[in-house]
Amino acid sequence: MAAEIIPTDSTATDELDPVFALHRGGKMEVRSTVPVRNRDDLSLAYTPGVARVCTAIAENPELVHEYTWVSNTVAVITDGTAVLGLGDIGPAASLPVMEGKAILFKEFAGIDAVPLALSCTDVDELVDTIARLAPSFGGINLEDISAPRCFEVERRLQERLNIPVFHDDQHGTAIVALAALRNAATVTGRQLSDLRAVISGAGAAGIAIAKILIEAGIGDLCVVDSRGIVHEGRDDLTTIKRMIAELTNKAKLKGGIEVAMDGADVFLGVSAGKVSEEVVATMAPQAIIFAMANPDPEIDPDLAHKYAAVVATGRSDYPNQINNVLAFPGVFAGALSVRAKRITEGMKVAAAEALAAVVADELAPDCVIPSPFDERVAPAVTKAVAEAARRDGVARI
Repeated sequence: MAAEIIPTDSTATDELDPVFALHRGGKMEVRSTVPVRNRDDLSLAYTPGVARVCTAIAENPELVHEYTWVSNTVAVITDGTAVLGLGDIGPAASLPVMEGKAILFKEFAGIDAVPLALSCTDVDELVDTIARLAPSFGGINLEDISAPRCFEVERRLQERLNIPVFHDDQHGTAIVALAALRNAATVTGRQLSDLRAVISGAGAAGIAIAKILIEAGIGDLCVVDSRGIVHEGRDDLTTIKRMIAELTNKAKLKGGIEVAMDGADVFLGVSAGKVSEEVVATMAPQAIIFAMANPDPEIDPDLAHKYAAVVATGRSDYPNQINNVLAFPGVFAGALSVRAKRITEGMKVAAAEALAAVVADELAPDCVIPSPFDERVAPAVTKAVAEAARRDGVARI
């Protein structure tokens, strides 16, 4: 169902709808960290004093981390083509979401973030534009860029830049899903290697979840897109789907979601497709269902509980919410703290393990992942990501 669009051309709307009242004037502002009260302050913060700092950075570029905001600032960048559940609504309409993401960086990790909505969708133009902006930031958070272009944009930027580039729609979802799945496996007396999983959806999130589950040692998994199971015999696969086909589906299954789900231990939904009760009923005993489509899960949570031992969704009004805010603040905080050159698969898995460990002593079917407001989350993820960056050889300090 399309979101209701309410015109706002007067304060009357604010009085009727508190959402518009909250967003009026935007959700962010820029504040200085030093005073400019008199001529001496001005000469230090700006000319002539600032020239000495500029000269020092020109001679030693690494000093930019010490004497500018780069060490604690991330760009939140979109082209507006895949915004929440709204789709391709364009850059201007995407700004409220980018502002929201920026304030979450600040609230949950103390990181300054700048929302940037770009008026271009061509991959070459996106990569060139973001690369040209990069010297002003310590990291790049790509947001709401449609698949499959998002894969190419991220890959090329990672190759071109010497700072972390992280597409949160992919990797944030994957990190949180892996953390929750680790704990769900423990609750049901199993390990990841014991599980056969089905991922419904082969977009940005589905592909990233598949990759991180393979990295973490899942027993087997298959990915299902709108045309059925992604397998090597299909002649309609994109490059990224063909790569996934080569790495998954050890059982060599072919067909639709009903074939994939028969006897499966885990369902992870990141698509708009609904799954019928008849299909859900064929899953293995002690099944785990993560129906993450928002606001309408692929499997209704009440139905899921009839057949599954553990149920998670993307919604805040049910237990076990798979929410990206559990991942991206700590991931960037950890990467920035050691001036990481990039974010590795090892750093993502470490983030998931740390996130899972936060509630290790509290595990229950309705508690396999922390709340977004659990104050233990960001510090735990930050520490784990920084340590992994050092292990993986991408830390500079």
